[in-house]
Amino acid sequence: MKINYQLLLEKELSQLSGTPRLLLHACCAPCSSYVLEYLTKYFDITLYFYNPNITDRAEYDKRAAELERLIHELPHENPIRLIVCEHEPEKFFALSSGMETLPEGGARCFACYRERLTATADYMAAHRDEYDYFATTLTVSPHKNAAKLNEIGGELAAAMDLRWLPSDFKKREGYKRSIELSAEYGLYRQDYCGCTYSQSWRSANAGEFQPCRQVNGIPQAETAETSDS
Repeated sequence: MKINYQLLLEKELSQLSGTPRLLLHACCAPCSSYVLEYLTKYFDITLYFYNPNITDRAEYDKRAAELERLIHELPHENPIRLIVCEHEPEKFFALSSGMETLPEGGARCFACYRERLTATADYMAAHRDEYDYFATTLTVSPHKNAAKLNEIGGELAAAMDLRWLPSDFKKREGYKRSIELSAEYGLYRQDYCGCTYSQSWRSANAGEFQPCRQVNGIPQAETAETSDS
């Protein structure tokens, strides 16, 4: 039975008291834009930029800088902080060993999800007194498998005695809003996840990979779940 993670999120938000502290894994500024706009009235947020899949150092630094600029310019009701982790592409290359030629949306991508969420959970576990929940901005993208991300997040939370905030941020036109905010703030919007395999696969399959459709000039997520790294 398919789980509606957006409804689970809304239920969780309706039961909050005070201003809980959220450790939010962030993949990039465009995806973070809508998620921050949505959650800032509920949480004191710390963004955790850990993305070893972004294998090019210049690209990594560019995305981190855009994220920092966004949190300074985006209005927010509660504090937003940013932790930028070291650039560690060797971790991505290690986890993807033997899966280099797989198409996007498969086992390599799921292993990458797990690496990023595990690092976020580990950080929260090491700072238990500082955070109440952890989550990821990745579910705002139509290229990411929200069900798999929530499955991994829930498993980590159960294993480490943490609280996972379920989400499917692309719902309620969240993805559309992220595009609008990206345009409003002039954010750099990359066209691949960051890994060299994704970039090569996209180039080789440019005519086949169409995860979005245009509605009034704005890309919209297809109903079917798609994912990349």
